Amino acid sequence: MSDNCGTTTCEESTNVTRDFSSHPCFNVEAKSKFGRAHLPVAPRCNIQCNFCNRKFDCVNESRPGVTSTILTPEQAAAYFDLILEKKPGISVAGIAGPGDPFANPDETMETLRLVRQRHPESLLCVASNGVDILPYVDELARLEVSHLTLTMNAIDPKISSQVYAWVRKDKRVYRGVAAGEVMVAAQKEALKALKAAGIVVKINSIIIPGVNDHHIPEIAAYVAEMGADMQNCMPLIPTAGTPFEELPQPSGEMVARVRLHSGAKISQMTHCARCRADAIGLIDQKMSPEDLDLLSRAGQGQLEPDNTRPYVAAASIEGLLVNQHLGEAARFVIFQEDSSTESGFKFVEIRKAPVPGGGGERWKMLGDTLNDCRAILVNAAGPSPTLTLKRAGIQVIEMEGMIEDGLRHVFKKEALPAAARRKFSGCSSGSSCRGTGTGCG
Repeated sequence: MSDNCGTTTCEESTNVTRDFSSHPCFNVEAKSKFGRAHLPVAPRCNIQCNFCNRKFDCVNESRPGVTSTILTPEQAAAYFDLILEKKPGISVAGIAGPGDPFANPDETMETLRLVRQRHPESLLCVASNGVDILPYVDELARLEVSHLTLTMNAIDPKISSQVYAWVRKDKRVYRGVAAGEVMVAAQKEALKALKAAGIVVKINSIIIPGVNDHHIPEIAAYVAEMGADMQNCMPLIPTAGTPFEELPQPSGEMVARVRLHSGAKISQMTHCARCRADAIGLIDQKMSPEDLDLLSRAGQGQLEPDNTRPYVAAASIEGLLVNQHLGEAARFVIFQEDSSTESGFKFVEIRKAPVPGGGGERWKMLGDTLNDCRAILVNAAGPSPTLTLKRAGIQVIEMEGMIEDGLRHVFKKEALPAAARRKFSGCSSGSSCRGTGTGCG
């Protein structure tokens, strides 16, 4: 193999192969073969459901809104890297809370960007209430987020007002019927935009006895007309500390009735395990002690690159901008943190890159060359060199623009400016990759 687009040829990576039928939540036949990994990066929520009590430190409950750890995007990406190594069959990286992903848009979108860059073959999935999703639909489509779960518990504002204590939209908090009106309008717009973007949408509807159990078939009819792909009618879990804690759990007869009537309108999911926000593995598997330990270590930063390393490398033609792909750089400019300078950083030296050729050995040699660097700033890098450098303890950051922005991101933990974030495009016919050894796969 040549070094074009990593260790594969550019032609081979032009169309990334993804098996969309391997999503275990959207395909019942996949549930015993493929697993998912939920990345808990979204603690805040923009609504308060009357059945929800989010806990961040409870390992004995299995329900939505629960996680034992909150991860940063970088921690989540490193965690998913290791999950794929340890658990064959994980096909999906998902974000399902424990709050709402789009009440935490920076964390959510950065996590999706990092996972997509490092694992172009994986499916990306998000679960949301839809209230704040509209500004991000276009980028979700560009990142090829293929599946999204939208929770809709009512399309009647009066019924919706019984489900939610409050809704926060555009920095304003709504209660009562006003909250219901905001919720229903936002969710209808979200569904319309998601389907226009070509995203597969599953509708989750919580069966709440005496509140919306007779209303859910109306939801089914509406979402089917709007193009939703399937519905998951989930029985309420009465949870302590919530307004609905005294409500009875829906009977088997009620659940069957709701699913039967709704199923006449839209395909039904019936194998849901009501997963935690940090669920991992097959749908019917509980988290093992080893899984919890791995998640805990991720949350403590123990899976991230070694931040005691003093240097950061940059692929740059002139030493000012990050303006080269990993594979095309013949040299790397090395910087370190230095508070005595105006910028806070200091140029150290220039190091030559290993010569092209040799396949994966080239990236191992580069790992040795940069073994005192905690990160490398590049325009783009293929999944194979990215993984090799990660194993060498070097974080690969894809960006464009000023090197100083990347250095602040690494050393100061500042977010990359929007203009510096490389927009994911893969190695497609519209890409500049033409087999030049750029490592852009």
